[in-house]
Amino acid sequence: MGLRMAPPHVYLGLGSNLGDRERALEEGVRALGRRGFRVMSRSALYHTEPVGGPPQGWFLNAVIGGETAMSPEALLAQCLEVELQLGRIRGARNGPRVLDIDLLLFGDEVRETATLTLPHPRLHERLFVLIPLSEIAPHARHPRLQLSAEQMRARCVDSAQVVRYSAPATEA
Repeated sequence: MGLRMAPPHVYLGLGSNLGDRERALEEGVRALGRRGFRVMSRSALYHTEPVGGPPQGWFLNAVIGGETAMSPEALLAQCLEVELQLGRIRGARNGPRVLDIDLLLFGDEVRETATLTLPHPRLHERLFVLIPLSEIAPHARHPRLQLSAEQMRARCVDSAQVVRYSAPATEA
């Protein structure tokens, strides 16, 4: 009887600033679940100021944590398929998008290929990722920097606004 290794803790960042942002994030999470990503934790939604790119509307961002039997490359391919399925059109770099899914951390994996860099190369520079990541996994470690999500958040010099989102009240 062999030992079964626990799947790595995987963290994905999701963002949307076009159309029904809440719906896009929710549908993205559900689609990932159908494709083999088991969601185990989920941050609140955050209303975030765009960073880089052309002038555009504010984002809703969240981070989910979970596990998968997929390789990092296979998971990235599934993330890109979900983005496309929900209407993402790749235009201007860092431009507006219906759904963006970033592979932030995949256990202790460190990779640098033409299509995938792990951990995400700008993870430690972006409050819109670090705040929700710290909410659900304050002790998740960056395998290159050897800093926890909480430590990265405390050291982050990003000044973009990130505010916990509460859905607008609907009229009765």
